[in-house]
Amino acid sequence: MNSGTAEHTGGPAEGDTFDAGAGGLLRQPKAVWATAGASVVAFMGIGLVDPILPSIAKGLDATAGQVSLLFTSYFLITAVAMLVTGFVSSRIGGRRTLLLGLALVVVFAGLSGTSGSVGELVGFRAGWGLGNALFVSTALAVIVGAAAGGSAAAILLYESALGLGMACGPLLGALLGDASWRYPFFGTAVLMAIGFLCITAFLKEQPKPARKTGLLDPIRALGHGGLASATASAFFYNYTFFTVLAFTPFVLNMSPYKSGAVFFAWGLLLAVFSVLVAPRLQARFGSLKVLGGSLVLLAADVLVLGYGSHTTAVVCTILSGAFIGVNNTVYTELALGVSDAPRPVASAGYNFVRWFAAAAAPFFAPRIEGWTDIHIPFVVSAVTAVLGAVVVLVRRKSLTHEAEELETRHSAEDSVAVFAN
Repeated sequence: MNSGTAEHTGGPAEGDTFDAGAGGLLRQPKAVWATAGASVVAFMGIGLVDPILPSIAKGLDATAGQVSLLFTSYFLITAVAMLVTGFVSSRIGGRRTLLLGLALVVVFAGLSGTSGSVGELVGFRAGWGLGNALFVSTALAVIVGAAAGGSAAAILLYESALGLGMACGPLLGALLGDASWRYPFFGTAVLMAIGFLCITAFLKEQPKPARKTGLLDPIRALGHGGLASATASAFFYNYTFFTVLAFTPFVLNMSPYKSGAVFFAWGLLLAVFSVLVAPRLQARFGSLKVLGGSLVLLAADVLVLGYGSHTTAVVCTILSGAFIGVNNTVYTELALGVSDAPRPVASAGYNFVRWFAAAAAPFFAPRIEGWTDIHIPFVVSAVTAVLGAVVVLVRRKSLTHEAEELETRHSAEDSVAVFAN
């Protein structure tokens, strides 16, 4: 991939046209569409509980801090499970790993809907997180391996699934949750069961890697300076991301329908900016400049969200989806392209660290509010976004230099084919 600028890492070279490749991006094998479709539902599970968090708290007689553990348990298990996903998939194959993950999500999503206490629900969400980790991390590797157009096209498909899932999750949660907070969990179980059938029907088993992945390989991969830098920045960013996702519904304090509409609009912006806007910005300015600028704008947005009126908070919540969409795409490309580790291993190490921030934000935000006031959790999240930008600035040479060293190696397998189809 030829860099359009000295700092350009990931994304197309300057002058590449995404419009020319749009048709090629859509011409994918059935296996890719089946995996991407199931990925949409998997990502729906993240934002599914957003509009019904107050309803869950009321239905189970729980506090905001207790209900926030639905995210913490989910992402904590997801983070730890990232060390296992490569170990498992390199031994039983990608297809079986996807099916195992989907089966676990079906079981634990269904059990979540039967919960009689917040403790039970938190525990079932943890099991759900294990299944989601097995599925999501393997899905990216499967899509990269099977997609027509190389890894850049595969990443766009994956980010499309993420954005669509993030948009539809709150909408489904609102539509089903208006009748009962239990129904969204049952609905997710049914949709994931359909995904299981689609994967079974359309995805053939892919060849297993020549070398089996060890449990500590993702940790060792983080010894690479470029990947460690991208991961550290992503850790701070994800704290901000999941403060918005998990804490804002309590601040907005809206009905499930209204909250679902807000986060649906948020998810649409996330999808549009991750798939359509981010690549063009990267081509024009370079990935690191885009990432740093987007992180600073996200910090300003959440700060205004925390101190503005209710209407301002709604607008800023929706607007944050644009910055989050840009960040997600750039971080994914950096994580997969900045080191010489196999992509599934690099992805596992990257996700192992960043999901800890996703677990920490829902836990600390309501507690910080209790210790101070409702504004300070957003001040903290603004600071973490800025810290993410500082890491990018301080480590830009490592990120740029080490990514450029790999461009020649990756270009043969990726760049020539990215938009050829």
